[in-house]
Amino acid sequence: MTALNTYVFGGGSAESTPTVLAIHGLTGHGRRWEPLARHLSGVRIVAPDLIGHGSSPWRPPWSIEHHVRALSAVLDAHVPDGRPVVVGHSFGGALALHLATHRPDAVKGLVLLDPAQGLDPEFALQVATDSLDNWDYANADAARAAKRAEGWADVPDDILEAELAEHLIPRPHGRVGWRVSAPAAAASWSEMARPAVLPPPGVPTHIVVADQVQPPFVRPAFLEACASERGDDVTVHHVDCAHMVPFLEPELSASLIRSLL
Repeated sequence: MTALNTYVFGGGSAESTPTVLAIHGLTGHGRRWEPLARHLSGVRIVAPDLIGHGSSPWRPPWSIEHHVRALSAVLDAHVPDGRPVVVGHSFGGALALHLATHRPDAVKGLVLLDPAQGLDPEFALQVATDSLDNWDYANADAARAAKRAEGWADVPDDILEAELAEHLIPRPHGRVGWRVSAPAAAASWSEMARPAVLPPPGVPTHIVVADQVQPPFVRPAFLEACASERGDDVTVHHVDCAHMVPFLEPELSASLIRSLL
């Protein structure tokens, strides 16, 4: 079993404090949830680095099933007797759905922030290939500019600078890159091209769709299936922003989490 490096934001214990399991997206890390934690006073946020990311082990396998097993172990270690709300961004939203399917009795509700699953395979191949072709940067300024061009244009400066300080590391030949395994990242695009899964029946779920993302990560067929097969269990929210919903819509994200605690 892969033990994930895990951050905990907010005080209190699992027994006395409402708890959220927060799952970051591809090429991210658990500390990305710290800014959202400032909008959730009185809430305990458990935020692991996924396999292949941050300070968690990078060794394979990198399948959704192995991510879910590692996340399930985080639940057992940090929320042994509780039922947390699970929030997931992007690939983390897909993992949140698979975790809830694997352990529906351990999940109180889901908040999915522009979840990425059921992607077109040709699109996934293109993005995975492009990311590997442009995996590192000449320096921190180039990394900063790349982030601004990749959906971070409206992310506050202090959050972007914290990302550079936390997540940018030296690479060979004097270059820099993110603290992420390139093979794991490429494999994750394949996992996001697998068929989408629905929330388990009876699990209240909020889905936030970032309408500026084109082509959308939240596929219309997924939303249609949620409406027809899950009914009132699922509520969809459209926001006029880019993909980094936790940074761009923190108040909405926090309010949806609180609604399920």
